[in-house]
Amino acid sequence: MAANPQQSPLSGFARALVQAGRLKEAEAESLLAQAAAKKTSLIEQVVSAKKATFLELARFAADKFGFPLLDLAAFDDANILKNAIDRKLIATHRVVPLNKRGNRLAIAIADPTNLRALDEIRFQTGLAVDPVVVEENKLGPLVTKLSESTEETLRSFSTEDINLEFSDEEAQAQDKADDALSLDVDDAPVVRFIQKMMLDAISEGASDIHFEPYEKSYRVRFRTDGILREAAAPPLVIKEKIASRIKVISRLNIAEKRVPQDGRMRLVLSKSRSIDFRVSTLPTMYGEKIVLRILDPTSASLGIDALGYEPDQKAVLLDAINRPYGMILVTGPTGSGKTVSLYTCLNILNRPGVNISTAEDPAEIALPGINQVNVDDKAGLTFPIALKAFLRQDPDIIMVGEIRDIETAEIAIKAAQTGHMVLSTLHTNDAPATLTRLMNMGIPTFNLASSILLITAQRLVRRLCTCKRPLETPVETLLNAGFTESDLDGSWILYGPGECDRCKGSGYKGRLGLYEVMPVTEAIQQIIMANGTELDIAVQARKDGVNDLRRSGLLKVKQGLTSLDEVLGSTNA
Repeated sequence: MAANPQQSPLSGFARALVQAGRLKEAEAESLLAQAAAKKTSLIEQVVSAKKATFLELARFAADKFGFPLLDLAAFDDANILKNAIDRKLIATHRVVPLNKRGNRLAIAIADPTNLRALDEIRFQTGLAVDPVVVEENKLGPLVTKLSESTEETLRSFSTEDINLEFSDEEAQAQDKADDALSLDVDDAPVVRFIQKMMLDAISEGASDIHFEPYEKSYRVRFRTDGILREAAAPPLVIKEKIASRIKVISRLNIAEKRVPQDGRMRLVLSKSRSIDFRVSTLPTMYGEKIVLRILDPTSASLGIDALGYEPDQKAVLLDAINRPYGMILVTGPTGSGKTVSLYTCLNILNRPGVNISTAEDPAEIALPGINQVNVDDKAGLTFPIALKAFLRQDPDIIMVGEIRDIETAEIAIKAAQTGHMVLSTLHTNDAPATLTRLMNMGIPTFNLASSILLITAQRLVRRLCTCKRPLETPVETLLNAGFTESDLDGSWILYGPGECDRCKGSGYKGRLGLYEVMPVTEAIQQIIMANGTELDIAVQARKDGVNDLRRSGLLKVKQGLTSLDEVLGSTNA
């Protein structure tokens, strides 16, 4: 269909001025072109052309779009929320954060039709944004002042505020590499910045820190409750110093920038607590992206009650891990909490009279009293070789970080059949799929039926904050989600996310697990021996009373712990 030649290409503020008769369409198009060429705003070009004053345009915008008008000259600069949003957003979109009340952030802006700016601020902060119209000529100097202070941001961090130190091992590695780096005193702000990012991430309960270089920008993001959010945007010029400093501390090759590297570092928070970080570097087009996985040892000692198992699931799991021999498998995608579940089980089993050995890639959390081995394929220490060595070390319990190939699977199953308790993980979608996956790998069915005691599949969903609010949802929606008629008896309330300072307006705080705990019963063993399908196993598991991941999630919804959207987004019906 041909375009309508009468349709105006103008939008936003320019279109509003034309519709109000303050500009002709040709004038607006010309002023827009001039603004683009000079890299200024339309408002400045309108004033330069003597079509209106800054005050007149501000009053027009406030009246036209229904936003409050503020005279910045009467506003105390000291009250500005300088760190509420990223400095790059301030400079790019010419906005200034004024104040915050609850989950609402007031933003000074000359052009309230700049929806992109408002959307980016809303996305970055997780807050509702309230535009406040101000005069462009008074906004510009304030934006410039805030933007020019960006280069000083790193130097503003006080080491007195960061009571952190690197452990002796890492400090020695750092001293040895300093000569190669030729670092000078100017790098002290970089060190403090990295430490502050680590401390902020720990205090927020983040699981990962991402240092990401791009062509014209650099950003740091935290993964909190499974969601990435931008935490800082340091100057691009320091990307190499950040990468070098992190690589020094984690004992990586600082001269190698062409291939990925993996390392480890530790921050000592106090005499009784330290936090380990697993470091991964990745060469990208514009520098090395670095991800720090936060390995908090306290997460492995939370206890099984804190993980979110239902009482019947907990009883089945405890019964299985206390058997003298057999195999227990934990499945789920990366980041679903498999390692914490395994470590929790190992802590329960870790007694003075028991010999426990683990093979991991790498060992994420140090567990006292457990012999942990880091596999190293380059050095020839693979999972199969580690397992063979364990069997000569008089083990009672063996944990294999992941079953990746048939050789590892065969040795693990042999160990489970010869008087050892074996725990491991597999990347499958649910418990029934784990058995068919092992069959497809080539493991004989009689070995699977005789060795595997239990399979647990799991996911992590966000936990509703205390600001949660009741939701009205059609019965058809609830039935389609998987609730039964008997579930909808009116004895419970469906909750959704609210907004408060504690959760930063997201409505969620923390995460909890959804579990499918499937014991391998005699009926399931018979299906395995008969080369049954994944569907056959799933049907039998339901007959045995096993809740799948969706059903487990719906129970958490009924308990008011998470939202229906979270469960639907992480499980299949």
